[in-house]
Amino acid sequence: MLPADGRFGSGPSKVRPESVRSLADHAVDYMGTSHRQIAVQFMVAGLRNGLSELFSAPDGYEIILGNGGATGFWDCATFGLIEQRSHHLSFGEFGSKFVKATRTAPHLDEPSVAESDTGTHPALAVVDGVDAYCYPHNETSTGVMIDPVRVDDTDAVMLVDATSGAGGLLFDPAATDVYYFSPQKALASDGGLWIAMISPIAVQRIERIHATGRWCPASLDLKIALDNSRKDQTYNTPALSTIFITAKTVEWFNENGGLPWAAGRSARSAAHLYGWAEQSEVASPYVRIESQRSPVVGTIDLDDSVDADIVTKVLRANGIVDTGGYRKLGRNQLRIGMFPAVDPDDVLALTACVDYVIEHLA
Repeated sequence: MLPADGRFGSGPSKVRPESVRSLADHAVDYMGTSHRQIAVQFMVAGLRNGLSELFSAPDGYEIILGNGGATGFWDCATFGLIEQRSHHLSFGEFGSKFVKATRTAPHLDEPSVAESDTGTHPALAVVDGVDAYCYPHNETSTGVMIDPVRVDDTDAVMLVDATSGAGGLLFDPAATDVYYFSPQKALASDGGLWIAMISPIAVQRIERIHATGRWCPASLDLKIALDNSRKDQTYNTPALSTIFITAKTVEWFNENGGLPWAAGRSARSAAHLYGWAEQSEVASPYVRIESQRSPVVGTIDLDDSVDADIVTKVLRANGIVDTGGYRKLGRNQLRIGMFPAVDPDDVLALTACVDYVIEHLA
């Protein structure tokens, strides 16, 4: 009954064994060398070019990267992308953390924030007096997804947090100015890196803010990150294994059909998970609005007669791991990572195992 691979975490997520084996094959000619030497620069160039291909980057868009993950990128954005005031859609843990980052930045005005009932997302609309619109593509904590769109505000930049969506969700790249993410979720890699696809408008914003002389720590300076990325390197030493494994995942996606293929795998997994939950007597999708349900992170409520914590403990004892709900959400819930690296057949096996556990607990 067991899935072939029992990893269903929502981040860090399943890393493909093929990528790790490939890294081992390059242990002596890639690992343990300077990040400013050709072996690493070649890998960074491959990653940047591969992501441009994967996302069908419009003309003039660039891929930049730096250390610290998407959480660190929020700090980068408060220094180098938001000029004075931002507008946020806050509908989960990670969107709210970006709000906090801008709210506590002493050089920025109080942000504008739109919220909605838990398990939904608010509408994106024009707000007077803001120069940046910020929201998650996919809220990892709740399993709510929103399609990126561009509002009719030509003076503003559109910042989309794609940490759990990049590589697993279809989107219009032209609707974004900054599509930023970490690779430890849909890109089946390790953490410690942020990556962003940025538009010419975002490049101009970064350069304009830098020219004002606004103080910024060098490690968070997007102008420094931009300059170094154009040389296929990072400002300070990155995790070379993270870059390598991310590049291998992107290569795997592109060789098999690009973003439509990768997102299609997640869509098949999601169709089964939500269909199973809708037919179950003790399970139901947490996100009620079908169009807002995430194909990459599925949140499933269980009836009060079934203890989700016990279910996840039994699953873990049998090698099926990281299926628990987001702790701060505080619901009797399962949360299932359905990123492209997760085989849709394994999601099918997972739901059969959940049914088996619930039946025998009863």
